[in-house]
Amino acid sequence: MHFTLHPRLESDTTVLGDFPLSRVLLSKEALGPWIILVPRVDELREIHHLPEQDQFQLMRESSAIAALLENDYQAEKINVGALGNLVPQLHLHHIARFSNDIAWPGPIWGNTDGTQRSDELQAALAEELRVELSQIEGFSAIINN
Repeated sequence: MHFTLHPRLESDTTVLGDFPLSRVLLSKEALGPWIILVPRVDELREIHHLPEQDQFQLMRESSAIAALLENDYQAEKINVGALGNLVPQLHLHHIARFSNDIAWPGPIWGNTDGTQRSDELQAALAEELRVELSQIEGFSAIINN
C-alpha cells in the first residue's frame, strides 16, 4: 500500500512505528508526550470516510494510545482531537495533559509557546515509547525516521 505523510506532519514529528491501520508519530513539541495517529490511506480527510471496519480499528488504536499515556505517564487527562484545519490529512492527536502544563486547563492549540524538545530528548522519548508500544498487539516499530 502506498502512503505519503503530509510534509507538516513529517517535519513536526518523529515516526515511532505502525499499527495495522495507522502510522504512529511523536510530536516534537516539548509538551506531553503527544502522539499522533495517521491512518495510512492517501487522500483521507475525515474519520467517517473510512470503511466501518477501519473506523473500528482506528478507535482500537486510539484507545491503546490513550491507555498508554494514562497508565505509563499518569496523565491527568488525555486530549484527543482530529482538527485538520492546517493539515488536511486525517490525523488524531493524543496529548497527555497535566494540571501543571503550560496550557492547563485550556486547549493546547494557541496556548503554548511552540518550544520543541532537543534532538536528544526527542530520541530518548521516542525510544522509550517504542518499547512501551511494542507491548501492544499489532504494533511494529520503525527505527529510522
